[in-house]
Amino acid sequence: MTSSDRLEAMRIRREPPRFRTLEVRNVEAITPWMLRVTLTGPELEGFAVHDPAASVRLLLPSPGSALVLPEWHGNEFLLAGESRPILRTLTPYRADAGALELEIWIVRHDGGAASTWVTAAQTGDTVAMSGPGRGYAIALDAPAFLLAGDETAIPAIVQLLSLLPSGVRIDVHVEVAHPDARLELPEHPDASVHWHDLPAGAPPGDALVAAVQRAEIDPAARVWAAGEAAAVQRIRRDLFEDRGFARAQTTVRGYWKHGRGGDVED
Repeated sequence: MTSSDRLEAMRIRREPPRFRTLEVRNVEAITPWMLRVTLTGPELEGFAVHDPAASVRLLLPSPGSALVLPEWHGNEFLLAGESRPILRTLTPYRADAGALELEIWIVRHDGGAASTWVTAAQTGDTVAMSGPGRGYAIALDAPAFLLAGDETAIPAIVQLLSLLPSGVRIDVHVEVAHPDARLELPEHPDASVHWHDLPAGAPPGDALVAAVQRAEIDPAARVWAAGEAAAVQRIRRDLFEDRGFARAQTTVRGYWKHGRGGDVED
């Protein structure tokens, strides 16, 4: 095998789980900026999510067109003519294989494909889902936890708060673009929840980054953070370069990119 062949082989990713075609059962508002979407369909039989803060790929139809399933081409999904489908990665908030239901939460914002879709979504609309992707393995022996995220991370933070052990310090920092985007998080006897309103005109993630930088974090704590991609890069620098955290102690994920309509392409 030549070096170019080896390089090409390295680029080939394992094909993700198959797409399951689903329908919208219900859409309802959680806050003025967050919508709960319940999907259903017989293809949800056997679907399960075992870890919190996991992910699914949601395949949306092109505007004005019927849903078309793409094919896997070595390292990405493509439609006919090699055009890229509209894929968005989201947290599966609740999966009930018995009831054939999958619940996801979508943040509304201007210009994003998922936001545009969910704003107009009606019962019976067709989408598809692939997953689940890897979730978060909770270190039960950790002395403390820091959870940090923006509105897109709220579903995962809710799941984590419901499962984190008692008897350890848990600090939660959530940035919201609007004060009325706050919602009630699960009660945890050892959790301190801090909401941070993004100042008008500030780049997304600015308030979250500042909160993490100010936070007193146990050197042995586990850190989970997610949000706008550039902001989480700044959080990585604070953790790894300024504080010297080991990467094994942290999970820091970019959920979306500012300037790309609010959504992250898969």
